Amino acid sequence: TAALSPFTATRRIGHPYQNRTPPKRKKPRTSFSRVQICELEKRFHRQKYLASAERATLAKALKMTDAQVKTWFQNRRTKWRRQTAEEREAERQQANRLMLHLQQEAFQKSLSQPLPQDPLCMHNSSLYALQNLQPWAEDNKVTSVSGVASVV
Repeated sequence: TAALSPFTATRRIGHPYQNRTPPKRKKPRTSFSRVQICELEKRFHRQKYLASAERATLAKALKMTDAQVKTWFQNRRTKWRRQTAEEREAERQQANRLMLHLQQEAFQKSLSQPLPQDPLCMHNSSLYALQNLQPWAEDNKVTSVSGVASVV
C-alpha cells in the first residue's frame, strides 16, 4: 500500500462558491417628486452636511425615510465634488491657454525689436556674430548630423 500525502486527504467536489446563499435582490430605484428634489437641493445649497436630528426633521417634512435623505445627500456631495473639480480643471486649462497666448505675443514682439548692441560685442567679431545669431528665425534651419548641430 502506498502512503497518502497530506494534500490528498480531503478534497472538495464542486465550485467553492456553490454553497453560498443566493444574492439579495436589489431594491428598485427610488424616484423623488419635483418638490422633494427642489427642497433637498435648496437645503444642500445652504448646508452640505446634516446632523442626524436635522436629517430626521427634513425626512419627516418631505415624507421620506432618514436613509433616503442620507443617501441623497451622500450622492449629491459626490456630484458636487466632481462638478467643482471639473470647473477647476476648466479654469486651469483656460489660464494655461491665456499664458501660452501671452508668451507667444511676447516672443513675436521680441522678434520684431532690434537687439541692443553690446559695446563689448562691437569690438570682438566672434561675439558680434553670436549676438546677432537668431536660431529661431525662419531663414536659419538647424540640422543635426551625428549629434553635432549646425546652422544651414
